[in-house]
Amino acid sequence: MYKISSKFLKIILFLIFTFLWSIFVYLINGEWLYFIPLLVADILFFETISWQFWRKKKKKEKKSKKGELRNWIEAILFAVVAATILRTFLIEAYTIPTSSMEKSMLIGDFLFVSKTSYGPRVPITPIAFPLVHHTLPFSKNKKSYSEAIKLPYHRMKGFGEVERNDCVVFNWPAEKLGRPVDKKENYVKRCVGIPGDKIEIINGALKVNNQPQEEPIGMKKQFIYKVKTTNTGLNPKILYDKFDITEGRRGGNPNEYNLFLTDNSSEGIQKFNNVISVERNIDTNERNLEYIFPNNKSTNWNIDNFGPIVIPKNGSSIKLDSSNIDLYRDIIEIYESNLLNVVNNKIFINDTLVSEYTFKMNYYWMMGDNRHNSADSRMWGFVPENHIVGKALFVWMSWDTNAKGLKKIRWNRLFTSVK
Repeated sequence: MYKISSKFLKIILFLIFTFLWSIFVYLINGEWLYFIPLLVADILFFETISWQFWRKKKKKEKKSKKGELRNWIEAILFAVVAATILRTFLIEAYTIPTSSMEKSMLIGDFLFVSKTSYGPRVPITPIAFPLVHHTLPFSKNKKSYSEAIKLPYHRMKGFGEVERNDCVVFNWPAEKLGRPVDKKENYVKRCVGIPGDKIEIINGALKVNNQPQEEPIGMKKQFIYKVKTTNTGLNPKILYDKFDITEGRRGGNPNEYNLFLTDNSSEGIQKFNNVISVERNIDTNERNLEYIFPNNKSTNWNIDNFGPIVIPKNGSSIKLDSSNIDLYRDIIEIYESNLLNVVNNKIFINDTLVSEYTFKMNYYWMMGDNRHNSADSRMWGFVPENHIVGKALFVWMSWDTNAKGLKKIRWNRLFTSVK
């Protein structure tokens, strides 16, 4: 009876402590301190972690009343809860499935992504199967989450803000499957423009605020180059072994190739005896392309000549008219949840006639380093701040499907930081 009442008292005191502690944390705006009750609960009840590891444990004479099955269940439950907290608020593993960031990041790279760099985003759909993204294991289309409870967007305090040239993991804003923001597909690109920046691409050269992009050390851009050779052609194995060239195809004419090359590989190929010329492909044709943002054939932009465009900033305002409304349509309607109607060139937001709009969030411009093989902001526009997941930190494993044996592991990339 004494043991039961003692345990009951512990529970009551713990609940009172948790309630008072939550009020205290709320008043001082110390979000990270909300995790303290979890540690207290482990000390008082679960004892999964030896908090007094420096002291020798006394051998218990009596056998534990817990069965072996219960011990296993508690251990697994603790592991799942701990891993979920770690994955949600601290760090998460990702893989690179496509070549949009070649050669800065490679297909087969396994990354760790920091949630604390920009502050972890509180889950918008908190009821979900643990340790998976949007689909249940062993299922192709069954949702791993419930939308019975949906929380408003909130980001906890982090170590900093998204900066230019950061490699950022984010939820793809243009996804049309109707999933909640935090369950949209994950993308990783380089942030080339932050709120308030002016972005422009002229003949493939990116300009930020009218200046050439400041490229960090280790950044490796790729473009399509037209390579003309003599009758001997090019050997794919030599291209791969010498310059890690993995993308390309034959051109329309004999002895002509379209290869995805970095500056270094293009210079190297020019030294081949059988190479006549190496020229970068630049799209200079002015034509209306529906797949280029704002996706309505209203501009003459393409992947090599784009803009200028100013990235929206929280609290800033923009004059709206029929000539620019399509640039901000998704922001107004989808990302910031307003009712937008355009009638006879007059713009109505929430049934009110307007001539300007004030943005409620920060936005970013993301581009892949593989400039001619990347679906990025040039195709679908701005990335809202509530779609930001975290910052790519380092590669812990890299797997090369084109190699054989032990060479499949890219040993030189293990535990290298993402540039």
